[in-house]
Amino acid sequence: MGGGESKAEVYKATSPPPPPPLLEKPWREQEFSSRIRNELLEEIRNYKTLTESVEEPRILLVGQITAGKSSFFNSLNSVFRGHVMLQAASGYGDTSVSKQYRTYTVLDGKDGRKLPFILCDTMGLESNQQTKKDNNKGHVPHMNEFNPKAPITRNDRRYREDPRLADKVHCVVYVFDANTVSLLNQNQLKKFKSIRAEVNNMGIPLLVLVTKIDEACLEVTKDLTKVYWSRYLYQKVTQLGQVLGVPISSISPVKNYSIETELNLHVDVLILTALQQMLRAADACFDDMKLKGLAQRRSS
Repeated sequence: MGGGESKAEVYKATSPPPPPPLLEKPWREQEFSSRIRNELLEEIRNYKTLTESVEEPRILLVGQITAGKSSFFNSLNSVFRGHVMLQAASGYGDTSVSKQYRTYTVLDGKDGRKLPFILCDTMGLESNQQTKKDNNKGHVPHMNEFNPKAPITRNDRRYREDPRLADKVHCVVYVFDANTVSLLNQNQLKKFKSIRAEVNNMGIPLLVLVTKIDEACLEVTKDLTKVYWSRYLYQKVTQLGQVLGVPISSISPVKNYSIETELNLHVDVLILTALQQMLRAADACFDDMKLKGLAQRRSS
């Protein structure tokens, strides 16, 4: 070649530049404003289920160790309390902080009324799968101590033999750390698919919560409102949906409160939008139950 150019130099000069970190248009529309935040707060405060037998749908959080299940509850609690606070234990490490099946209610303000939903927190995925199945079916009581080697059985005096519909779970939310989406191993995927098959058989909606988005993407670190403009997060969410076999519409990205001491409008909007999707999923669960009940009555 003339001028002594090497093939490597020619290739380097003609290779396309990397795509920009932000997309040309957002992959999901979301307005971040005080108006939207207030509308979400009012919608959740005034939420009513579609069945008289359940006043407070139960939302079960499951997922990876330190993915942010307890932190999501703390963040949601903070939004309605008006300041950042801790109630559920959260932290870092190789073992799960949540050692019990716990149910959490959220108050609307310090001395406010109880909001119309219940969050259920579980031990991380190193726990026994049978226990999670019992959680879904309503057999496991509040504050049951998890023992992976000896899960709760029918012989346990705390076991609910015939749980009410209100004791059962009406929406399951699988929680993932955005930083670990590419690191999922076959064992973790097997556990997820086992849970997905179980909840599908029970007619319970399954959603996915992706946490720590600000740690995964520099553009979102600088500006949380760029969450749906981020090419990196869109690729991660798309990858996660394909690997798990769930639609992207069922995946909600959030940032939990961690180092902050004051509330942030943009954090609140994402947290509240995720909860809105969970309550809508619970409504779909009740709709499905009503349709099945009508079909059974017609066939009898």
